[in-house]
Amino acid sequence: MLGACAVAGLIAGIVALTFAVANNPPLSAPWVALFSPGLRVAEWVMPGRHGTLGWTFSWFLRIAIAVNGAFYFAWFALITYWATRDSRISDRH
Repeated sequence: MLGACAVAGLIAGIVALTFAVANNPPLSAPWVALFSPGLRVAEWVMPGRHGTLGWTFSWFLRIAIAVNGAFYFAWFALITYWATRDSRISDRH
């Protein structure tokens, strides 16, 4: 079950990052950070480093996708736990 949550979290993280990048200017920063925290974390981490454009962009994407994937994995794992908790409690009785 956790494997499915990890895959779903990674896919949701990439989709959220895509939506955040496409709609970053019209949306306020708190709204973007709400559904794509990886974008804000990557913006916070990357300015301290200097390299070529390709190196900077590739690490920016890696950080943003990893943080978004972890964020959505945590949400999906928590939802799965809540959904299966009731059935496990009723199986004990």
